[in-house]
Amino acid sequence: MSGPGESTVHAEGVPRGAPSPRFEVLRALVRSPAFIVGALIVTFWIGCALAGPLVVPYDPYASDPLNSLSMPDRVHWFGTDQLGRDIFSRVIVGARDILTIAPLATLVGTLAGTALGLFVGYFDGWLDNVVGRLIDALLALPLVIVALAALAALGASNTTVVLVIGLTFMPITARTVRTAVFAERHLDYVAAAQLRGERALYIMFAEILPNVLQPIVVEATVRLGYAVFAVATLSFLGFGIQPPSADWGLALSESYSLMTGGAWWTVAFDALAIATLVVGVNLIADSVQGALDR
Repeated sequence: MSGPGESTVHAEGVPRGAPSPRFEVLRALVRSPAFIVGALIVTFWIGCALAGPLVVPYDPYASDPLNSLSMPDRVHWFGTDQLGRDIFSRVIVGARDILTIAPLATLVGTLAGTALGLFVGYFDGWLDNVVGRLIDALLALPLVIVALAALAALGASNTTVVLVIGLTFMPITARTVRTAVFAERHLDYVAAAQLRGERALYIMFAEILPNVLQPIVVEATVRLGYAVFAVATLSFLGFGIQPPSADWGLALSESYSLMTGGAWWTVAFDALAIATLVVGVNLIADSVQGALDR
């Protein structure tokens, strides 16, 4: 029981009645116009991914050769493609694959990179020298080139796309976590855990990890934007999501040659969908980083 003039303090070290750091972050995000706009954009596309097949006016996979390459009008809002398929329906339904694969790839890269960064940062020494050099070598290679080489060897499928993109993100996340662990490993709470005889795994994941979550969250949100673009790029090049999917990158690959004939609508709306989703994710990432840095 605290005496007169003493401030009551919570277990986290925050005075009773004072807003918690988590609440301050949430309040900063809610007050950020960039975060609100980004969240609305991403929420819209998530809604399309979840409910798209139920609300689209036409079957996105049904061909109608008699109405191929029709310009946008009251019947087909975004026009039709070279097979007569309704582009509006395909854009809405096409959000599903990219919003499944990109977050899963980001999760794989974040989990693997976090684990690797914790081990390298905590043990240091020869392990850091060896793994650090390997990470630097991987980061020197363009992500798309590495992904293309891996997919060419393993074969293109949704599962391999998730694994390949996730593993190409792993070195970036590992370097970020490693740097954060370096700043934590010699602090008093780590020394106290070592004196108690705690195992290294416990110290890394129960003691250090909660204190380095901030850069991990920021890195994950940034990587998600890159994952969306990477999935679309690989699909465009024929190594990502495969037909008959309505994926945006695949749709661009199938229709971009029609631009020379004036059929701009066959690529414009899929390209706009990719751009808005990437912008929305990046707005969220920038807002999260700004809120956590306050």
